[in-house]
Amino acid sequence: MPDEDPLPLSALQHYLFCPRQCALIHVERQWAENRFTAEGRVLHERADLGGRSSRSGVRAVRSMPLRCRRLGIGGVADVVELHDGGRRPYPVEYKRGRPKAHRADEVQLCAQALCLEEMFGTAIEEGALFYGENRRRTAVRFDPGLRALTERTAEAVRAMLDAGRTPPPVHEDRKCGRCSLIDLCQPRRLSHPPAVADWLSRRLQDD
Repeated sequence: MPDEDPLPLSALQHYLFCPRQCALIHVERQWAENRFTAEGRVLHERADLGGRSSRSGVRAVRSMPLRCRRLGIGGVADVVELHDGGRRPYPVEYKRGRPKAHRADEVQLCAQALCLEEMFGTAIEEGALFYGENRRRTAVRFDPGLRALTERTAEAVRAMLDAGRTPPPVHEDRKCGRCSLIDLCQPRRLSHPPAVADWLSRRLQDD
């Protein structure tokens, strides 16, 4: 696995939100922007500039490159705080919106922690998600359950990318209405094919 191209950390978040969205982005290399992705891009602008800062004895590194060779994942952390004289990394991921019911954001953050553990050779127990809507941090504990979910997700994403197949659409109002790729995905139409497709299928079977 060390010689393989690393899976983007964001792919794990995309996969848990919607495997088809993940495949459209990371297999088919498609992208589109909507209001939500634009707001997220603006929220990340300061972190994307890179650089370092220090406050109350805590150094912060923006846009830190990450890599975990054991899991074959890599990417860039928005912010990594270095506590206890630089010995204890603390990842902070910026997200638009607010805390969600699913664990996609937590898995992306945990994947960053797994990279940092390998890079720094130390255990990391906690990180934080900063949500733009309430302008607050939500602490995330990297417990065994979240670690296991993160590793299973990395394996599933790797298998999907290696297969090079895009899953069929599954229309969900709650998710699809906020997805910037909805026009490329066409979940409502493709998950309910028009009647002519059924007619053609029956004719081919008859022949």
